[in-house]
Amino acid sequence: MRIVFVRHGEPDYDHDCLTETGRKQAAAAAKRLVREGISEIYASPMGRAYETASFTAEQLSLPITVLDFMHEIPWGGPGVPEKGHPWTLSYRMISDEDFDFYHDDWRKHPYYEKNTATGAFDRVSREFDEFLKTQGYIHEGTRYKCETDQQKTIAVFSHGGSGACVLAHLLALPFPYVITVLPYEFTSIIILEFPVEKGAYIHPRIELFNDIAHMKELASGVKFQKEQDSSPRSE
Repeated sequence: MRIVFVRHGEPDYDHDCLTETGRKQAAAAAKRLVREGISEIYASPMGRAYETASFTAEQLSLPITVLDFMHEIPWGGPGVPEKGHPWTLSYRMISDEDFDFYHDDWRKHPYYEKNTATGAFDRVSREFDEFLKTQGYIHEGTRYKCETDQQKTIAVFSHGGSGACVLAHLLALPFPYVITVLPYEFTSIIILEFPVEKGAYIHPRIELFNDIAHMKELASGVKFQKEQDSSPRSE
């Protein structure tokens, strides 16, 4: 099985939809994705991700199934710098503090110990494992047991934060580390392969990362949610 992860297009955050450039990006991504053999489309319930998915759904004449848990993650909390969100905070941990992700627990760092982003990471990870069960993969430790013999490709349209949660979880890497060293642009395409070996334990493998060849002059560089969106909100 292959999972194609697609970040939403350039957004109008205030109205939770795509800008005109974002729609052009989504249309370009849809044309690119036609040749991937996608048979199922899933999307975050938020407008900017769902709208991005709609372009591919129209091209392939497929329905969109909403994965509510893939909505963008919240952040903030006691001890969390007011102007920081996960991307800037994680960068500080690596560049300013030389944080040791091999030996120290990022969850206990002051930036994350009481940060709502940590709870969001746990929720997204747990829910994505439940989703993978429906696809025939059972999470055990840092590996997955394959209980399917079905070869297929599915697409998941989501966000910089929730998408990074899934990547960190599936690849067994620290979340702050992933969002610092594995950034990806609007409508970038990431593909993970889940080997189909029924009864065997497998590890997801990166087939493609941050592919934006379809964007050409539409690329705008890696950008994340606005700072003013960083106040804690309920799950």
